[in-house]
Amino acid sequence: MKKIVTASLLMVLPLLVLAKNPLKYEEATKACSAYNNMKHTQNSNEIKLKAGEKYRILERKEGQVLTLIEGERIAQRWVDESCFKPQSIGTQIVNSLNKKSKAKVTGKQNLLAISWQNAFCQTHQYKKECKRMTKKDFGASNFVLHGLWPQPRNNQYCNVSKKEVGMDKNKQWHSLAHLDLNATVRSELSKLMPGYHSNLHKHEWVKHGTCYGTNANEYYADAMNLLTQLNDSKVQDYFEKNIGKTIELKDIQKIFNEEFGQGSGEHVTMKCNQGLITELWLHLGSAEKDLKGLLFKGGKPKSSCYKGRVDAVGY
Repeated sequence: MKKIVTASLLMVLPLLVLAKNPLKYEEATKACSAYNNMKHTQNSNEIKLKAGEKYRILERKEGQVLTLIEGERIAQRWVDESCFKPQSIGTQIVNSLNKKSKAKVTGKQNLLAISWQNAFCQTHQYKKECKRMTKKDFGASNFVLHGLWPQPRNNQYCNVSKKEVGMDKNKQWHSLAHLDLNATVRSELSKLMPGYHSNLHKHEWVKHGTCYGTNANEYYADAMNLLTQLNDSKVQDYFEKNIGKTIELKDIQKIFNEEFGQGSGEHVTMKCNQGLITELWLHLGSAEKDLKGLLFKGGKPKSSCYKGRVDAVGY
């Protein structure tokens, strides 16, 4: 009797495990090499993913994905997580956070500052996040978060003590109060905002987030949601395809018009340093959750830069 029960349990157990951990398939966006190990030192049979095909996802670890290449002798392979749609990595998490809140950008006018991390690191090589940056990092080919700033620009440090304002202005960001971020927001923020490792998130919250009208979790969930929408668009594709080349603001604005609607590009300005494009500034309205709607409600200021080079990783 015991043997029969044991055998039955062994047959049911895989089904129970599968019920708790259903099969998850995601679409590859790039023809990435699929390696036998996490160090990417061996690739038996020179296997590559096929863009547009879906693969079973087994595990995520340290910016990499363990996937199953069916039909191969060594079927389990490691690839960079950037090889799959950005939505499969962070958008679903961020959107689920926004569903718990109103999921609408607050305030009257806001400015979303997004950085091209390669250029930032070229001019800030001493920063922690720049000393260890590699081609595998999310910011090597995607925009990253600088901040979401309620406007006008003097709308800063709302209900912040003089002590904290002083520490922030003196760049003593490590001494600023710990932010009570939930595990999901903190994990995503550490990837989408590389400056997190230099306490940029504390600075952004104290100076700008305190005037946004929500708590820190909702503030960063909104900011990451907008950033992810941009990285899911043709704008990110355009920058990645033009790494190492000089491009013009008018062409970037044209891509915005194609992706987010005619006229949306007028709400985008560019920042440069030493001939490199360091940031895009998106001038947004409020009371919307979609970037398209927010852009049309934003201002149309003049840009300080009209042409620059899209920098690659490295100095």
